[in-house]
Formats: sequence, structure tokens, C-alpha cells
Amino acid sequence: MAQPDARLAGNAPGDFYVDDSCIDCAMCRFLAPRVFGRDDAVGLSVVERQPEGDGEVLRAAMALVSCPTSSIGSLAKTDVKEAVLALPEPICDGVHFCGFASEKSYGASSYFIARPEGNVLVDSPRAAKPLMDRLEAMGGVALMFLSHKDDIADHAKYASRFGAARVMHEDDAWPSLGIERLVEGQDEVTLAPGLVAIPLPGHTKGSMALLYDGTFLFTGDHLWGDGGGMLGASRGVCWYSWAAQTKSMERLLDYSFEWVLPGHGDPLHAESPRAMREKLEALIARMHRRGSA
Repeated sequence: MAQPDARLAGNAPGDFYVDDSCIDCAMCRFLAPRVFGRDDAVGLSVVERQPEGDGEVLRAAMALVSCPTSSIGSLAKTDVKEAVLALPEPICDGVHFCGFASEKSYGASSYFIARPEGNVLVDSPRAAKPLMDRLEAMGGVALMFLSHKDDIADHAKYASRFGAARVMHEDDAWPSLGIERLVEGQDEVTLAPGLVAIPLPGHTKGSMALLYDGTFLFTGDHLWGDGGGMLGASRGVCWYSWAAQTKSMERLLDYSFEWVLPGHGDPLHAESPRAMREKLEALIARMHRRGSA
């Protein structure tokens, strides 16, 4: 629970605040960008401007319940019931953002896909009872896609509650995880109609992306939006091989998609697959030219 006496000095005066337990995961800045920002002097999130109106208060409360380290507080003890019910939040065509991030995954984003053939959870949120109850009400989880070893969080608890089969690449899945379906090698694997697992070594050896319905690409920590309408990647958080990650980016040119939904960084929606391809080509050129992006 956030502590008022540990409130960061960079917070704007008022009700909402961030304390010094923040880990700079940026979850709050994604959920409520008009309220939260980054104080570069300390390298942590702060309340740049107190929320105004019911809409902004709701977004701030969604950030509060989603914070992986409970670093966001409200002096007035803002009621978060509406914020809890707002998650998972619809994005487009049955795809939802889960919120309720886990410190085990350094505050990574996870996603829920509602499908008549069986719902999918992409990476693992925190095993928060309100979220798990909501997912059950939405039909449960038939399949869990784990993009890489960094963002698995409470996967075992979700698998146990919903009887979900977990999918992960063998290069990232140590035996004790008990993964039900291991992807081997570097060939794409069709998990079900409209669900394609694409091995993309680089960030980790066993990193994968999930392509849903030829439109949505869930990328883990391999690829993300940079907040300015472009795609980004970074050598600084590449734990396995930057050369392999660059080649994996080039491999994605073989696929058509309009959305990039990452574990870290901003989601990015392009107006067309061609526009997304142009953004990807620009990123690849930067990666070759400068060695980082």
C-alpha cells in the first residue's frame, strides 16, 4: 500500500500521489497519461497533474489498482470499484487489456482475447481475485500464450483456476514450470484457427509473438510503440542477442498486421498493414544503422 509519508516530491499537490516504492514500469503512464508522467530527476513515475472530472479520476483509479507495487495512493481513499469493473478494458474486436500488472513481470502488460472457440490470455497479469472473477464471467481462459520467460508472473495460478493449457517456447521454459505445450525450433506454429505463434529470438532465446486474426501482434518485450507513432526496440533490454533480434524483426516483414500489443512500451495501431510494414522497415533500418533503436 502506498505511504503518504513516502510521497515523491515531484508529485503535483492533491489527492493522488506516487510513493518511492515505484519501479518505473510505466503502467500508470500508459493507463492515465494526462495524470501520470515521469520525473527524470529520480527516474520514477509521479502525478504530473491531478485528475479532473470523472473520466480522469477513473483512469487514475485504474492505474492505482493496476500498479504492480501498490505505489499509487489516494489521500481521500478514492473508491476503486468502478476501476476494477473497467478491467479488462476492451481494445478492439474482442481483444482486451488486463491491467492488474505483476511485480514479478516488472509491471508488464497482459491481454485477454475473447473468442467463441476458446478465450486466450496473453502473458500473465497478477492473480488478483477481481480480475480472475471477471475473466471467469467472460467465459474463462482456455489457452495461455507466454511470450517469454520474463512475463509469466502468476501463470500457474491462472492455469490452475481455469484449466488453461499454457504455450511457451522450449528455450525459455524450464521443466519446473510445467508448461503443457512447448514450441520447438523456429518454425511458426498454428495453435488454433487464427492463432499463430512466431518464434522471435532476440530479447530472450525463446521469445515469441502471437499473431491473432492476421491483425493483432502480441510482441512481449520484442517490439513496441514508442509513444510517437513509431516502432521501437532496444539493445539495452536485449538479454540474448541483438543480432538475432534484428533478424527476427526482418522475419516479421513476412506477416500482415495492424496492431502491435507489447508487454512493455505503448501499443501501436497503424491505419493499414502497409503502414505498419513501413514503420517496421524504418525500425529495422535504424537497428542496422545505429545498432540500437
